[in-house]
Amino acid sequence: MTRSEFMDSLRRALAGSLTSSTVNENMRYYEEYFDTQIRLGQREEEITAGLGDPRLLAKTIIQASKYQAQNFNSQEYDEVYEDGSQDNGRDGKRYAPKVYRMPGWLMLLIIFAGIFVVISIVSSVVSMFLPIIIPVLCIVIIVRLLQRRN
Repeated sequence: MTRSEFMDSLRRALAGSLTSSTVNENMRYYEEYFDTQIRLGQREEEITAGLGDPRLLAKTIIQASKYQAQNFNSQEYDEVYEDGSQDNGRDGKRYAPKVYRMPGWLMLLIIFAGIFVVISIVSSVVSMFLPIIIPVLCIVIIVRLLQRRN
């Protein structure tokens, strides 16, 4: 099978089940794959034989896309933090940094606590200056009223 036959068959198999942007994304991926393999010295027939039946490949892509969409819709959004350290084990090998996940409910709790603290600070500042603000406002209002009478 040639490259163009493979790509046409793959596009037809994907077209009815995925959005056009997803189809185009997959088509670009396989175009780039063909280009890379040809630069490495493989023939089109070898590449298509290695990829297998385009209809089976399309079925796999469609199932993976549905699985990804299903998991994306039911996924909770977590904040991820890394401590930045490079852990060297006893064997001297480098391991990936530790990743700490913060659940979404905890993030909401922290946000609400922050809002509460800000409101508390603002209200205490306002209550501290209220004994000064009220008489000043009364004087300003009285002065304006007197200026209008004249």
